[in-house]
Amino acid sequence: MFLRAKWLKRAVDEIGTQAVFYRKAIVEIPLALVHYRRETLRLIAEVALGSGALAVIGGTIVIVGFLTMSAGAVVALQGYTILGDIGVEALTGFIAAYVNVRVAAPVIAGVGLAATIGAGATAQIGAMRISEEIDALEVIGVRSVPYLASSRILAGMVAIVPVYGVALIASFLASRTATVVVYGQSGGVYDHYFYTFLVPTDLLWSFLQAILMGLVVMLIHTYFGYTASGGPAGVGEAVGRAVRSSLAAVVFVTLAVSLAVYGTSGKFNFAG
Repeated sequence: MFLRAKWLKRAVDEIGTQAVFYRKAIVEIPLALVHYRRETLRLIAEVALGSGALAVIGGTIVIVGFLTMSAGAVVALQGYTILGDIGVEALTGFIAAYVNVRVAAPVIAGVGLAATIGAGATAQIGAMRISEEIDALEVIGVRSVPYLASSRILAGMVAIVPVYGVALIASFLASRTATVVVYGQSGGVYDHYFYTFLVPTDLLWSFLQAILMGLVVMLIHTYFGYTASGGPAGVGEAVGRAVRSSLAAVVFVTLAVSLAVYGTSGKFNFAG
């Protein structure tokens, strides 16, 4: 009983510490934009296009685009097969418009974001922490939280917009190609049902969901990097904990936005 109470106290303390850091990092975003503009712009480019060897393949844009393209193809293949069992395979365009926008593309993009720029941010900041570079920044008068955390949070929220745009387009193209080329469905039939069930406001909510994911993922990863300890092994542990936490947060954001925006009705758009 005593051990359980002690564990609960540590968990509550950890939640409180994270909440304080998150508040400080968000509040100081304007400070990062004003005083550390060059660093923020560099991070935006690094987040979207990658750096070093990662830049050769296009960085996060290509990685997230490939992941969502694969997911879009799977949605179309499975949707066509399932709908074909009841004789309504013409509605595959509906499956692509409905599932890709509301579930598949946002979740896959969030996973890609956590696995690429999120893990990289934790490793970078964690390495600075154990090598005492963060302490050195404070000594020379650089505020470490806005310089290291707030700038990366802002970069993640800005860069996720074009990244997610590419992800959505990739998922749409993959779904159409899989349905029309692989299964031989008429392109006109697919396009008719796709545009009939594609609600423009769903796209806006989908982008908002992606921006929220960018915020949450970068908050989590910068925190674990900023508080890393225990040498290189501690940095590796921090990266692992951050990735696990951010993946759970991505699913939670998807659930919360879906319930808030669509509720339990799941109504379709039959206009067009």
